[in-house]
Amino acid sequence: MRVSRVELFEQIRRDVRLDPSISQRALAAKYGVHRRTVRQAMASAIPPPRKSGQRQFRILDPATGWIDAMLRADLKAPRKQKHTIERIQKRLAEEHDFDLASYSTLRNYVRNRRPEIVAEDREGRQHLEGMVPQAHLPGEEAEVDFADVWVRVAGEVVKCHLFTLRLSHSGKAVHRVLASQAQESFLEGHAAAFRVLGGVPTKHIRYDNLKPAVRQVCTGRNRVESERWTTFRSHYGFDAFYCIPGEEGAHEKGGVEQEGGRFRRAHLVPVPDVPSLEELNARIATIDEAEDERILRGKLTSIGFNFRIEAEELAPLPTEDFECGITLTPKVDRTSRITVRQSHYSVPARFIGERVRVLLRGNELLVFERRNIVARHPRLTKRYGYRDVLDHYLEILLVKPGAMAGSTALAAARAEGSFTAIHEAFWAAALKAHGDAAGTRALIEVLLLHRRMPSEAVQVGMSAAIKAGSISPDVVAIEARKAESAARDPEPEDDENDPPPWADIPGGQLLTLPTRRPELPEDNRPPPSVDVYDQLLTRLPKGSA
Repeated sequence: MRVSRVELFEQIRRDVRLDPSISQRALAAKYGVHRRTVRQAMASAIPPPRKSGQRQFRILDPATGWIDAMLRADLKAPRKQKHTIERIQKRLAEEHDFDLASYSTLRNYVRNRRPEIVAEDREGRQHLEGMVPQAHLPGEEAEVDFADVWVRVAGEVVKCHLFTLRLSHSGKAVHRVLASQAQESFLEGHAAAFRVLGGVPTKHIRYDNLKPAVRQVCTGRNRVESERWTTFRSHYGFDAFYCIPGEEGAHEKGGVEQEGGRFRRAHLVPVPDVPSLEELNARIATIDEAEDERILRGKLTSIGFNFRIEAEELAPLPTEDFECGITLTPKVDRTSRITVRQSHYSVPARFIGERVRVLLRGNELLVFERRNIVARHPRLTKRYGYRDVLDHYLEILLVKPGAMAGSTALAAARAEGSFTAIHEAFWAAALKAHGDAAGTRALIEVLLLHRRMPSEAVQVGMSAAIKAGSISPDVVAIEARKAESAARDPEPEDDENDPPPWADIPGGQLLTLPTRRPELPEDNRPPPSVDVYDQLLTRLPKGSA
């Protein structure tokens, strides 16, 4: 087994202690080393440092000064406009007539030399990049930021955005996943966070230059805010503190910069698989509550303990909520769709050719008829995406039943599970019994029952109709009403401790029901003749009695 030089020196010195008369030649032969090494071990227990090899002439030496000048120029150049190896090699050939170095030689030199030049540039001013610890009073300040996150929603992977509002004193953070970073999502994240915290910071909230809030970045910290954002701040009563643009201002809200990534790694890995963003946000709300037990670095108490102190110092919420969504009035086209932010949503067919009032929120879109909601969709983020609801097209399909099989609305209903196997079985039976057009119309009439009856009851009605062999929408409606009535008024279950039915009868006597009359004998008489009534059908002449 190979020993280190320290161990080798120790063994040599031990042999000398045990036998001072031993020669250097004998020790060198014993350990297989040069006598110079024996002399070094006898002189000191610490092995001398190895000498670096003599520097040999390198082919790149004549060009190192030029290369270093290019790398120093990169220190002040934009991040995406710095010298590449190819560009350095080309400049050396064109400007200095030097083309002796290969690409790999030049690459190895730049790889080692660039960090050295950066260190040389920072020498003497590293302390200027240090950070000064800050103290934040309870209830005064908070920080806000967005972070990208991927989510599998109803089987489709989509890019969403994690909104984070973090109180600076306690570290209490509220997270929400939103479909976009639009202004309505930005406001909705604030409103949700304020409701969870039970108040609003009294001093200010720190931001970078988010487009939902800032229309124009001016000199210093001056910003031109959007009117809706100014109205929102005025409603909740807080000020905005805008950080310096770029990397220089990232440290001004470093807590939330790290919080978004930490939360994503800790709780959103692997990619969440949820039917909707509402369910995901419900899970995240539970996670936020559990994280109150965390203890931040440098703190002696948990986030929840510190937040209970800070919550008392927050400004109270306003008495009325702020509607974060924006109102639009798109026109319904011939396909019974509206277009909002380059995405398409279906509405009931009766609105074709009209304008409808739409409320666009962070994660959903609502369509109104006066005060009534006639359509509700999850918000789409992909350009030219669409979402169709089968119920919106039923009136059109009654007239054009042939369009049913290939419709996008039917494909969507099958994908989300609202068009079940029972519907498929009823449709197949209706097609077999009545043909394509009439059978499809029978299915559509059954689908119309979903508007006024529970889905479960309609499915029970379809099952009963299929078993009875009667593919009729009327039969389905009758059986569905029976199922609905049974579900609404279920029969009470018998209990062993219940008194007998006659317990409340005075005297405890059992009532005797009257005996049923025996069945009448069969009537074999011939049916009466109606010939005498035929004269009533003959029209009498005028003047006859």
